[in-house]
Amino acid sequence: MAEVTPPADGQPASWSEIPRDLAGMVLCLLPAYADRARFAAVCPQWRAAARLLAPSLPPALPLLALPNGIFYSLPYSKPCRFPGSGCVGYKGAAFGSWLVFPRDEGCFLVDPFAGATVTLPALSSVRLRPPNAADNYVKYQERATPNGRHYVTWLDIRDSKHGKLYALADDENLLVVDISQDQSTGDPHVCRIGQVIKGDPDHLFDAWMPDDTTGRKKLYLVESCGALLMVRRKVCCRMVDDTVVAGRICEFEVLEADLEHSQWVDVTTLGDDQMLFLGRPCSRAVSASQYGMSNDQIFFLDDVMENAEEYAFDEENTSVNVYDMRNDEVSRPLQMVWKHEMFLATWMFPRS
Repeated sequence: MAEVTPPADGQPASWSEIPRDLAGMVLCLLPAYADRARFAAVCPQWRAAARLLAPSLPPALPLLALPNGIFYSLPYSKPCRFPGSGCVGYKGAAFGSWLVFPRDEGCFLVDPFAGATVTLPALSSVRLRPPNAADNYVKYQERATPNGRHYVTWLDIRDSKHGKLYALADDENLLVVDISQDQSTGDPHVCRIGQVIKGDPDHLFDAWMPDDTTGRKKLYLVESCGALLMVRRKVCCRMVDDTVVAGRICEFEVLEADLEHSQWVDVTTLGDDQMLFLGRPCSRAVSASQYGMSNDQIFFLDDVMENAEEYAFDEENTSVNVYDMRNDEVSRPLQMVWKHEMFLATWMFPRS
């Protein structure tokens, strides 16, 4: 072991004077966002080092946000809060790190990691459709089938890939949304919605469920290593009087968009060292090995949307669930717990 030379003035070295490369080595061993924040809070020198090194570090593990202002920094089960109360009452999430809040006729976005706020134009000033569009040209449309079950004609835009916006419909159609600029006003507007893949919903959807049960389906659109994935989540439910109650049995299927042949293709692995974090407001594929974790895992939530409850639950509380594609097993390895009534729980992905 090399001999350590004491400072010339005889005073012990300060922890604040650790070399920047050593600080980088320490931060690389801290995948949790909360741990990196604690490192930066030690002293101004460490805070400056963390800020300078952030672009070269692997992304921190996601956080789970709840609309009461509580956050969970994976893998910890202890709740935490960002300074201030600006994260209470959000109604959605966007782009992985922004929370959406309503305000009068419009809304604004808050990035709790950067402390940034962006106010969006009032909805009264946003053109949802061109003046010459047909009456059925709408952003969000819901219909009821003869048996009373609802479906959404097309869902919110979830991904931007190669400069294009894609949407996934409840009938599993993949749509591409082209946006252009109005030459007279300069405002952006949707100029075309085209079908890229015609969906082929699973006609054997009910076959996998036990007798005397019913099923519900949830779809997610995720970009992973340049590919578009549709994740089909099947929830096994039972009827209790007139109430649909979710059971603990669920199943996942992953399909990749073959844009060249306009079809969905079943895949049995996420490939390329990937795992998924699924949520109605925000989903993302991330590298598993950078966190010392196994690939082909799907982290998901009991994500019931506000005013759109599809089923009830036996238990009052819920948590993060993990589906392993290799053995089709579901587990709850993380001990964070919150109430089902806490709608709109969402994943947050800190930017470097």
